[in-house]
Amino acid sequence: MNAASVVQKLAGVSGALAVAAGAYGAHGFRHGEANEYQRELYETANKYHFYHSLALLGAARCGKPALAGAILLTGMGCFCGPLYHQALTNDPSFSKLAPIGGSLLIVGWAAMAL
Repeated sequence: MNAASVVQKLAGVSGALAVAAGAYGAHGFRHGEANEYQRELYETANKYHFYHSLALLGAARCGKPALAGAILLTGMGCFCGPLYHQALTNDPSFSKLAPIGGSLLIVGWAAMAL
C-alpha cells in the first residue's frame, strides 16, 4: 500500500471520529456539567479535527503525502487532543501542546504545496 492510500484511509478514520465526537458534543457533553468555556474548547477541537480530517484527503493527493499527512496528524493530535482533554476533564495540564499543534497544522498545509 502506498503512502497516498494510507493517508487517505487515515483521513476516513479521522473524519469518522470527528463526526462521532461532534455527535457526542451535541448530544451528550453539552447536557452535562461542563461550563461555557469547556463547551467552547470542545467545539473548537471538533471544528479543527473535522477541517483537518478533510485536509488529509488533500494531503493524500499532494506530492509528498507521507510528509504532509504525518505533520497534519501530529498537529491534530497536539492541537485537538489537549482541547478535547481540557473540555472533558477541566484539566489544562496538556494545554501547552496546543500552540505547537497549531503551528504543525500550518506547516502541514504548507507541506501540501511541496
